[in-house]
Amino acid sequence: MISAAKNLSTPGRLIIPAITVFIACMVIFPAAVLEASKAGVYAWWNIVFPALLPFFISSELLLGYGVVHFMGVLLEPVMRPLFNLPGAGSFVIAVGYTSGFPVSASLAARLRKDRLCTRFEAERLMCFTNNASPLFMLVAVGVGMYNNPRLGALIAGCHYLGNLLLGLLLRFYKTNDPEYIHKTCIRENLFRRAVAEMQKAYRSNPRPFGKMLGDAVSSSINKLLVIGGFIVVFSVIIKVSALTGLMALITRAIGLAAVPLGFMNETVRSLSWGLFEITLGTKAAAEAAVPLIQKAISTSMILGWSGISVLAQVSAMISDTDLKMGLFIICRFLHSILAGILCFLFLRTDAILTWLASPVTAGALPPAHSFSWLASLLYFSRLCLFAVLAWALFALTGYFIRSFSFIRFRI
Repeated sequence: MISAAKNLSTPGRLIIPAITVFIACMVIFPAAVLEASKAGVYAWWNIVFPALLPFFISSELLLGYGVVHFMGVLLEPVMRPLFNLPGAGSFVIAVGYTSGFPVSASLAARLRKDRLCTRFEAERLMCFTNNASPLFMLVAVGVGMYNNPRLGALIAGCHYLGNLLLGLLLRFYKTNDPEYIHKTCIRENLFRRAVAEMQKAYRSNPRPFGKMLGDAVSSSINKLLVIGGFIVVFSVIIKVSALTGLMALITRAIGLAAVPLGFMNETVRSLSWGLFEITLGTKAAAEAAVPLIQKAISTSMILGWSGISVLAQVSAMISDTDLKMGLFIICRFLHSILAGILCFLFLRTDAILTWLASPVTAGALPPAHSFSWLASLLYFSRLCLFAVLAWALFALTGYFIRSFSFIRFRI
C-alpha cells in the first residue's frame, strides 16, 4: 500500500486528499449538494441532451456508411491549403460550428481511431472546432440573460470568428508531422476515388441499417451519460467551492491579472465562476452591475474558455486515443483572449453600437423559456440536417469547380 502510494505522481497524490475533502464537504453541506445536483441534472436533460443527441447519432451513421470518407476526398483540396488538415476534418468543422462542445472532440477522436488523420492533425482539429451551442449563445445568453438578441448574435460572431482565426493560425503548428504522408497528384477522377473510399469504409465493417442505428444510439447515449456525469459533478464542485470560500480565493487570484486591465470586481467574480462552468459564469456576467462592454467582453471570454467542466468532458472523449490535452488547453485560453479582444473592438465601433441600440422586430428570436425539451430536440435535429446538407453542397460545389477548371485548362 505504501509502495503503491510512493509510485503515484505528484498530481495523483494531490487527487486523493482532494477527493477526501470533497466527500467531507458533501457530508457537511448535504442540502446544498442536493440542490446543485438537481441543477446539474436539469441542465443536462433540458439543454445538453436534446442539443447533442442528433449530432452524435448522425455522425455515427455518416461515419459507418463511409459518407465522411467520401466527402473527405472531395474536400481534401480545400482543407489542406486552408487548415493543413485532411478533407475528413471538414465534417468535424461543420458539426462543431453548429452543435456544442464536446461533439467536435468526440469526432476528432473517431477520425483518429479510423486513421483518417494523424495525431497532430486531430489535436489541431479539436482545438478550433470546440464551440458553444448556437442556441445557448443566441437564445439563452442573448435573449434570456441580456434581453437583446443582437448582442447574443455579436457574442456568437466573436466566438466563431475567434475560433476560426485560431484554426488558420494552427495550420503552422507541427508542419513536420512524422505521420503525414504527402500524396502525389493522382490522375484518377476525384469523384471515383471518393466513391471507392466510401465503399472501402463500409465494407470494413458492414452492418444492416437496424444494427448500425442501434449501435449509433447506444454509443451516443453512453457519451451523453458521461457528459451528464461531469456536469453534475462540477455543479456540486462549484457549489462546494462557493460555500467553503475557495471561490473567493480564486476570484482574488484572477483579480490580480484582471483588475489592472480595467475589469471591475463583479466582472472578475463572473470570470471566476466561468473558470469552472460557462452557464454560471455567463449568468453572473450578465447580472453584474458593470458597463455593458465589460459584461459582453467577460461573456465572450467565458464562452471561449468553455470551463474546466468542458475540459474534463473533452478529456473523457479522447481518453482511449493517443491525443493529448496540452494544446487544447492552451488554445482555449487563446480563444478566450481572441474572443474578448474581438468583442472589445466591435463594441468600440459606432455602427455596431447603433445596431445594438436599435429596436428589434418582434419574433426575431423566441423567448428563452419557450424552448421545451422536445422543441430543443427538433431545433437541433433541423440544425444538424442543415449542417450536413451545407457540408455536402460545399463539397460537391468544390468538386465541380475544380473539374470545370481542369477541363478549361485542358481546352
